[in-house]
Amino acid sequence: MPLTSEPLRKLGFLTIGLFDEADPRRGHESTLEIIELGERLGFDSAWVRHRHLQYGISSPVAVLAAASQRTRRIELGTAVIPLGWENPLRLAEDLATVDLLSGGRLNPGVSVGPPMRYDEVKGALYPDTADSEDFSFERVRRLLGFVRGEPATGFSGVEGFEAFSDRVQPHSPGLGRRLWYGGGSLRSAKWAGEHGMNFLTSSVVKAEESEDFAEIQLSHIRAFRAHHPDGDRARVSQGLVVIPTDTASPEQRAKYEAYARKRTPRTASPQGPARMMFAPDLVGTSAEIAERLYAHAGFREVDEVAFALPFTFEHDDYVQILTDIATRLGPALGWRGAV
Repeated sequence: MPLTSEPLRKLGFLTIGLFDEADPRRGHESTLEIIELGERLGFDSAWVRHRHLQYGISSPVAVLAAASQRTRRIELGTAVIPLGWENPLRLAEDLATVDLLSGGRLNPGVSVGPPMRYDEVKGALYPDTADSEDFSFERVRRLLGFVRGEPATGFSGVEGFEAFSDRVQPHSPGLGRRLWYGGGSLRSAKWAGEHGMNFLTSSVVKAEESEDFAEIQLSHIRAFRAHHPDGDRARVSQGLVVIPTDTASPEQRAKYEAYARKRTPRTASPQGPARMMFAPDLVGTSAEIAERLYAHAGFREVDEVAFALPFTFEHDDYVQILTDIATRLGPALGWRGAV
């Protein structure tokens, strides 16, 4: 266990951005207001989840474009964009555009694999190519190449009155170093390291060598760094669900505890044929949560986090949770807020 004097360097948060089908604008505004609050509280980063055909953010890049114009300092990330829904070249254009608009604050996180419920959506998503689409790591490699400035075509120059580039435009030079892979397996951790990406590890991992969540996460972090050109300096961000209750009302505390209690049974053993392991939600005072984090093998291996907000709470709950994280839990972990 590290000394408690070893500080947490970067503190972020992750939100799903839920909305009511009858009033989707209010939900999106709430997400933007939460990001603005995060900047005022000194958080280093704000991350948004990605949901298709659900009542959560379906276009995180568009939401972060709006957030970039309402903030000035906080880094803006996606955790994560599933590339099975995306054309890598078009996504590279969007990411570079938003990165430039934000002043170089975008941190895109991505993952691969077939889209969720693919058999039901493939006819709408890929009506002509559904059975030939490649959902492997090659899709990430293509995105990396386009973002980092590799040629997309064999032609550049002037044709008539129009100028053409052979690489994605606009090009944002630093963006290639701020691409993250969201992985939950040894294979994905090694691949991300070999390709010089940053690594997002969350509250879900694949039980391969162990059935202890913290041990599994630790093995992924170490495998990633062992295969990364930067070695132990390679960036890893951990994303557990934490719910501090320091300033919560009695009603809020009861709701938070019930939420975590309902989700706890799935943390006892691997779930489903993929043998996915879920981390318990951490609910309690900031002092209690800090003690549990310092006892967590995965947390002890990182110096930056993006704590995940629970899915189904109200705006006021998120305000309380974020405020407690920034003013109580962060300092308990040695973090000093940005100014």
